[in-house]
Amino acid sequence: MAVIRRFTFSTILLVSLFILTQEAKTIDPYKVLGVERNASQREIQKAFHKLSLQYHPDKNKNKGAQEKFSEINNAYDILSDEEKRKNYDLYGDEKGNPGFDGGYPGDSFRSSGQGQNRFTFRPGEWQNMGGQGSSDSFSFSFGSPGGQNSFGFGDIFSNLFGGDQGGSGFGGFGGSARSQSRFGGFGGSTKSQSGSKGFTEPIRDVNSRSFKKEVADQGITWLLSSYKPSLRENQYYESVIGEGAASLEGGLKLGRINCDTESTFCKEIGVQPRTGPRIFVYSYRGSDKGSLVEYNGDLVSKDVRRFCQDHLPRFSTRIKTNLLDFSSGNAEKLPRVLLLSTKKETPIIWRVLSGLYRRRFIFYDAEVHDVSDSTIKKLGVDALPAIIGWASNGEKHVLKTGISVKDLKSAVYDLSILLDGFEKRCKKAASSHDRKEHADSTEKQIPLLTGSNIDALCGEANPVCIIGAFKSLRAREKLEHILSEVSQKSLSRRRNTHSGSRDSISFALLDATKQPTFLNAFDKSGFKTLNNLLVAYKPRKGKFATFTGEMTTEEVERFIGGVLNGDIQFSKTRQKPVVK
Repeated sequence: MAVIRRFTFSTILLVSLFILTQEAKTIDPYKVLGVERNASQREIQKAFHKLSLQYHPDKNKNKGAQEKFSEINNAYDILSDEEKRKNYDLYGDEKGNPGFDGGYPGDSFRSSGQGQNRFTFRPGEWQNMGGQGSSDSFSFSFGSPGGQNSFGFGDIFSNLFGGDQGGSGFGGFGGSARSQSRFGGFGGSTKSQSGSKGFTEPIRDVNSRSFKKEVADQGITWLLSSYKPSLRENQYYESVIGEGAASLEGGLKLGRINCDTESTFCKEIGVQPRTGPRIFVYSYRGSDKGSLVEYNGDLVSKDVRRFCQDHLPRFSTRIKTNLLDFSSGNAEKLPRVLLLSTKKETPIIWRVLSGLYRRRFIFYDAEVHDVSDSTIKKLGVDALPAIIGWASNGEKHVLKTGISVKDLKSAVYDLSILLDGFEKRCKKAASSHDRKEHADSTEKQIPLLTGSNIDALCGEANPVCIIGAFKSLRAREKLEHILSEVSQKSLSRRRNTHSGSRDSISFALLDATKQPTFLNAFDKSGFKTLNNLLVAYKPRKGKFATFTGEMTTEEVERFIGGVLNGDIQFSKTRQKPVVK
C-alpha cells in the first residue's frame, strides 16, 4: 500500500509518456522510401511514386505487399509534410513526441529551447514526490518559444479528445487545410488551389457545363486530371502536372474533374479514376475537332511536358520558300498569315496561335535562314523571325519582323494583339471591297488561269482566248474590270461562210509573276518589262497576238474587235503554253 501511495501523478505522467512514445515510434520514413535525409521534395515524390506503383495491392499480389504499401504511404505522409518532417528530424516522431531512446544523451532528459517550463528532480526530490530516489538529478521540460510544448502534450491530448491543436484527431476533425488537401485531393490548401510549382494560373474545376463551354473545340489544349478525393496520390499527380505544364503556360490550361461530384460526366467521357488519378490532354493533333487522349507514360514532369507539347494544335501548313507569295485570290476568303523562322519544325508559339485562331486565319510557316535571299527580300522582310499577312483580296502586310520571345505566355499575348489588329484591318478592307463589289455587281467575274482550268478556258475547244496578264494587285484589278465590261458587250466576228456558226471567245487572267513559262511560250523575253498586257491566243492554230498599249475599256474593246474581225496580225507561238 505504501508503494501505491507514493505512485504520484508525476510517476503516472512519466510512465504514460514512455508508453505513448514507445507505441508511437515510427519506422524510419527515409529508409522506407530509400532517400537521404537531405532529400528534396521532388526526390521524395519520385521515390514515393516509384514504390507505390511497385507495391500497390492491385498490381502486386505477393505476401507482404499490402503492409509494405501502407509503410510507403505513411512514410510519404510524414516526409511530404514540412511540419511532420521537421518533428521527425528533431524528435524521431512526426507529432513532436521524442521517444526516450531518441532524446539527448547524458544523465538528464530535456528538450532544447529558451523560455521553456521545466520540471527538475534533484536528489531526494524524486523520493519526496513518491518516486524511487536517485543520486542523480533528472529533469525534463516542456513548452517552446512559440508556446507549444516540446513533448507534444497538446498533440497527445487533442488526439485523445478530438481537439484541434494542429492535428487531425482520431475522428479527423479540426484538421488543417494542409492535412485536408493531402487526403482530399485537389481541394484544400491555398498552394493546391493556385496550381503547382511553376504554373501560376489556377487549376480550374471542370464539370459537364464548363467542359462544353470552355474546353471542347475552343482551340486551346487542356491538361486534365480526373480524380477522387479519397485517393492518396492526388497531391503528387498535381505536382507533376503543374511542373510538366509550366513551360507551356499561355498555350495550355490546367483542369481537374472530381469524379465523386461529377460521376455521370466522368462516365460519359470515359475518364473515371481507377487505382489513382488519370491524366488526359484535350488534343487537336488529329483534326479540327478536339478529343481526349490519355497519358500512359511515367509520371515524370519532363515526360508529361513532352506529351503535352506533342499534342498542341497543328493547324499551320509547312511550305517551301518558293511558295511564299499569297497575293493571288483566296477561295476561302480568310486572311492568311505566314511565319518565317529558322526552326526545322513549326514553332510551339505558332502551333498554339494556329489553334486559337484556326477559324479566323489560314496559317503557314516556312524555314528560312537568309534574309538576303531574293524571295525574302521581295516580301519586305529584314529580320527573322517574321510574320507576314495577306488579306483575302491578296494585299500583303509585313506584320512584324525580328520577333523576340521571352516566354510562351507573354508571346501568345503579344502576338494575339498583333493578329487581332490585322483581322480588324482585313475586315475593314473586306467591307470596302464588298461595297465595291455590290456597286459593280453587274460585272462578270474573270477567272484566274490555272493548271486545272486551262483546258476549259483556253483549250482547243475555244477558238480565241483573251488573257489579261498582270504583275501587281492594282494591275489585276484594272484588267479584271476592263475585261468584265468588254466581255458583256456584243462583240462578234464575221460569220464563217462554211459552217454558218459564230466563233466563241473566252476570257481569263494570268498571274505573270507566278507563270513566266506561260508567257515565254509566246515571246522569249516573257514580256518581263511590262506590268500588264493582253494576249489573244488561238489554241487550235497555235498563234497569238498581243496588246501592250494603254489599258482602257475603249482600247481593249478595239483590240478584241480587231482580233475577231481578222484585222490583227497573229504570230506563231514558240511552244504550247503551259500553266504550272
